[in-house]
Amino acid sequence: MSLTEKQKAFRKQGIGGSDANIIMSGDAEKILRLWKEKRGEIQPEDLSRVLPVRMGSFTEAFNVTWFEEETGKVVVRQGEQILSSEFTFMLCTLDGETSASSDAIRAVFEAKHVSAFQTEEAILERYFPQLQHSMRVCGHQKAFLSVFFGTMKWKLFEIDADPIYQGQMIAAERNFWECVQNGNPPVAVEMKAPVEAIRKVDMTGSNEWANHADVWLKNQGYAKAFDASVKAIKELVEADVMEAFGHGIKASRSKSGSITIRKEK
Repeated sequence: MSLTEKQKAFRKQGIGGSDANIIMSGDAEKILRLWKEKRGEIQPEDLSRVLPVRMGSFTEAFNVTWFEEETGKVVVRQGEQILSSEFTFMLCTLDGETSASSDAIRAVFEAKHVSAFQTEEAILERYFPQLQHSMRVCGHQKAFLSVFFGTMKWKLFEIDADPIYQGQMIAAERNFWECVQNGNPPVAVEMKAPVEAIRKVDMTGSNEWANHADVWLKNQGYAKAFDASVKAIKELVEADVMEAFGHGIKASRSKSGSITIRKEK
């Protein structure tokens, strides 16, 4: 969407949530364009005729309503512009925040409307930097990502603050902002968002899985017997023995005292 002059002025003051997505993406072309925008060398891209962006903007109010009806939480501070009290180069424009009266703690609220063909994992990874950025700016430990997938699916992600990832993100953002100020083009970095194991997958249709599963099942007993034999053989090698051999195998002791068992040649 086209930005107002007030929005443009605010965004020039530092790095926002959507900027964090770009900085942490590792996309050199997008990072360089963002750098030029922050320096005032080019104007921000006009997204007013980009259908997905415009669709997300128009469905945001409904997204808030749906979230409130589904969770019983209340969203406040919609559209507020926040400057970090901790880092002068960090800021965000809130889609909203859950009020203290509706939740034990306040949390960042983010609304998105994406393609029906997007996966949950891809969406969470795409917006993870923005959510961690906004949580750090606001001083919150939790965020809610409310997502419409096309017109038939709604998914709510509950994300906790990740201090380790935030530390890496802040370092990348600080470096980027220093480049904005000193005029040196930034170097692209990419850090994958931590992935939470949430899926159950039926691998019945995978031939490769079937082959390996068959081998595993047939040899599980042999593997246990093999491990037991290795342990027993090593125990038979007395402390002053450098090498023991017989019946087709050889056990050799290294200078560090570890024993290696090999097939005799």
